[in-house]
Amino acid sequence: MASTRSSFLAILAIFVLTLVCSTEARRLKRLSPLSRHASSIDLTKFQVPLSNGSASLPPPATSLSLKAITLGRGTQNYTCAAGSTAAPVPIGAKADLLDATPLLPLFPSSESQSILNLLPEYLVSFDFATIQNSSIPILGKHIFDAAGVPTFDLGKLGLLKAKRVANIAAPATACKGPNGKGNGAIDWLALTEAPGSNGLKEVYRVYTAGGRAPASCGGGPARPINIEYASQYWFFG
Repeated sequence: MASTRSSFLAILAIFVLTLVCSTEARRLKRLSPLSRHASSIDLTKFQVPLSNGSASLPPPATSLSLKAITLGRGTQNYTCAAGSTAAPVPIGAKADLLDATPLLPLFPSSESQSILNLLPEYLVSFDFATIQNSSIPILGKHIFDAAGVPTFDLGKLGLLKAKRVANIAAPATACKGPNGKGNGAIDWLALTEAPGSNGLKEVYRVYTAGGRAPASCGGGPARPINIEYASQYWFFG
C-alpha cells in the first residue's frame, strides 16, 4: 500500500510540473491563475523539513515566520586546476528561485507537503529554458557575490546574505541528478543572515537533487565544472 501511495504521489508531481511547464501554460503565462492564488495560501500550515532520517538541522528561530517556499533550479559551480586529480573546488552556485506557493492549491490538501518534497527530483530534469518560460513565477535569484557570500535576492520580500549554521547529508535515496544520473545530491543546509541582509533572516536548503561534483578533476586543462541541481529553499524573516 505504501509503495502504491508513493507511486501515485510521484505521478501527480510529474503531472503538475508537466502541466505548468507546457507550451499551453507558457502561451497563457500572463493570464495564469497561479500567481493570483499565491497570496491566499496559509504558510503556517507548512513545516520546513529538518530531518534526513538519521540527522536533523536546527529549527528556525521561534521569533521568525515563514516568508516563502521556493524551488531552486540551477547549477552548483566548481573549478579544477590544470592537471589536478584532486576533488573540484566549490566556488558558488547560481539558481532561479521559483515560487512554490501557487503550486500548492493544485495538490490534494492532505498531500501538499509530500508532493512538494518530490518536486526537486523531477525539476532537476527539466531544462532551464522550459522552466524560465513556464507559468511558475520566478520569485528571485540565488548567486554568490564577489566576496563569495551566498546571496538570495527575493525582490520585495527581501535580500539575504547568508552564512552556514549547519549541514547534514542528503538521504541516500536522494536523486543523483538529471534523469536520476549524476554524482549525488548536495547536503541539506541551514543558513542565517550575514551583514547586508534586509528583510530575511534564515534559509533552509532541503530535498536536494543533484549538484555534487565528481570525486576527482581527473587531470586535463584548468576548467569550470557546473553541475545541475534542484532543491527546496525555505525562507524565514
